[in-house]
Amino acid sequence: NLIIELLNLKNLKLKVPPEFQDVYDTEKFNQAQQYNRENTVFGIIVSTVETILLILFIVLGGFNLIDKFARSFNFNEIITGIIFIYSIIFLVGLFKLPVSIYSTFHIEQKYGFNRTSVKTFILDNLKSLALIIIIGVPVLSVVLLFFNYTGNFAWLYIWGFISLFQIAMLYIAPNIIMPLFNKFIPLEEGELKYSIENYARNQNFKIKGIFKMDGSKRSSKSNAFFTGIGNSIRIVLFDTLIEKHSTSELLTVLAHEMGHFKLKHIYKQLAISILETGLLLFILSFFLKNPQLFDAFKMDHLSIYGSLVFFGFLYSPISEFLGIASNYISRRFEFQADHYSVKTTQEPQSFINALKKLGADNLSNPNPHPLKVFIEYCHPPILARIRNVKNNYPQV
Repeated sequence: NLIIELLNLKNLKLKVPPEFQDVYDTEKFNQAQQYNRENTVFGIIVSTVETILLILFIVLGGFNLIDKFARSFNFNEIITGIIFIYSIIFLVGLFKLPVSIYSTFHIEQKYGFNRTSVKTFILDNLKSLALIIIIGVPVLSVVLLFFNYTGNFAWLYIWGFISLFQIAMLYIAPNIIMPLFNKFIPLEEGELKYSIENYARNQNFKIKGIFKMDGSKRSSKSNAFFTGIGNSIRIVLFDTLIEKHSTSELLTVLAHEMGHFKLKHIYKQLAISILETGLLLFILSFFLKNPQLFDAFKMDHLSIYGSLVFFGFLYSPISEFLGIASNYISRRFEFQADHYSVKTTQEPQSFINALKKLGADNLSNPNPHPLKVFIEYCHPPILARIRNVKNNYPQV
């Protein structure tokens, strides 16, 4: 990862591509370079410190100390496991909190993106913590129950349970969780709403509603997305996006998102996620209460809950490989959704303009290194998307 980030830093020195010269003047381009450089360097520092602390924590027997703490209450294996895992989550949260504070109130503030108040920041973290407990504890309890009491095929039962949970979250997230953090106001009557509704009708696409989200509450960055599944699909536009784009540009962005649904990308990605979860659980089943694994983390007692945590370190290389494959598929889906947008709206120039504005307004790196794109990007670089549209629509 360090090599990738260093190569990406080197690429920041390249000139503005011709396609971006109308949105990136010298000052804006230098600002984008500085923003990406500062984020990259900060990320390297955080990753390095995190690795050093983790090594020290393992060598000094930190996991065993947490296990002793969890066992000191003399609860059953399930509750003990919850205390153990949530104690680790708490420590990780303590480490990430100052990182998040610095990123939000220094880096994002410095480049004019941050609009998060201290009150909003605190409330966001408290709400996130509450959700981790309210949703996480029952799910973790079921997983530990299955592993402790259902024998060799426990991983199969858990796979089924988690798959159902993933599907349920597609309904729960947009209707219950997301409104806890943002306001979703029905889009007011006017040209934009009419254009979106007319386009959706022409594409035989049923939507529950079109909403404007108060993204400006936290950042000046802009975005748009579809959320939900089945009859609960809704279109969401950041208020910052509406402020900066024309109706035709907004329509092409939404058409792109609609393309993901029309082309079944949402269901395909869900299927991929479910398959990856099944693979993870199957491999995990061979490492439950593995003595060598627990010795490596200096543990005195074998446990199912400890196996879940420590297996994560072993699974990391497989996860990285699957992540590369998943990102490749995701990038392909993005190109397909781009094509759907331009084909159905017949507005290639508006789509290109929207991409360029989004990139410039968010200070995206116009020259990411190809290796970073290959390994980490789930979306193609904006320049690649623009050139792909132009190749398919030479008249632009």
